[in-house]
Amino acid sequence: MSAIWDGLQGLLGGTLSFFYGLIPNFGIAVILLTILIGLILFPLTLKQTRSMKAMQEIQPEIKRLQRELKNDKQAQQAAMMALYKERGVNPAAGCLPLVLQMPVWFALFSVLRSFASSELATALKYVTSGSSLETAVTRAVNGAGTLDFLWMDMRISPSGSISADGFLKAAPYLITIILVMITAYWQQKQTMARSTQQNGQPQPGQAVMKIFPFFFGFISFNLPAGLVVYFAASQIFRIGQQAMILGLDDRRKEEEASKPKPVPTKQKPPTPPAGGDSPGSTSPTGAITRRPQGSKKKRGKKRRRN
Repeated sequence: MSAIWDGLQGLLGGTLSFFYGLIPNFGIAVILLTILIGLILFPLTLKQTRSMKAMQEIQPEIKRLQRELKNDKQAQQAAMMALYKERGVNPAAGCLPLVLQMPVWFALFSVLRSFASSELATALKYVTSGSSLETAVTRAVNGAGTLDFLWMDMRISPSGSISADGFLKAAPYLITIILVMITAYWQQKQTMARSTQQNGQPQPGQAVMKIFPFFFGFISFNLPAGLVVYFAASQIFRIGQQAMILGLDDRRKEEEASKPKPVPTKQKPPTPPAGGDSPGSTSPTGAITRRPQGSKKKRGKKRRRN
């Protein structure tokens, strides 16, 4: 397991070194790596977004079942399972993609945090040997340069920048934190707003939505700026992904609703002609009948002549 974890971190560090070699700017390299990870994890994001939306759409029905069957927990669980089956919703489907993505996020967190170390060996732990990023990190650790992006040193935390340079020079760091909080709020609201419009009822996760952005801003205050840029970039990319997924799903539903439904036609049973069945005609029972040729008296005379 340790070898897999180290391999994942090495892969992320090598990819970051590759992007820095293309564009020698650490912040842009972090953004490009974030986009690449988002594209790779898109199938999981698609499943998670659709499952989350489906769960929010049936929340009013879940609340109704909980209210009506509050004294019978067994019947309540059975009714909810029947509801999930009827609507094709799996409560665990929204959590599983998130769990599968966690190792990638933690590995990237560890890689980006390593660049803030004052020890050269730690700062270069995941950097490709001989790369231009190795040279830039070495200069930054030795005080001969910085890993700059938009007037920020990616190795310094916003709180560290305030302590060293004051609030004025720390403004880019603080603006980035505000961007992280706004995008966190927007990302949470994106799906819930659509679900509220459809159901006409507030969703139970709205309280969490109000607290989560402040929590994200609080933890970003003491993290290296490279990680804060990653948070902002990943959330902006995720907002774009969710907008595309929800938009395509809404368009598909509108197209399905606008399609004319086929009207079933009733076929009338064949009506037999008046006066009995004609030769080769079909009877009401479906059997083919034939009318005898001539009367019995004529057939008898014909036999006597022969």
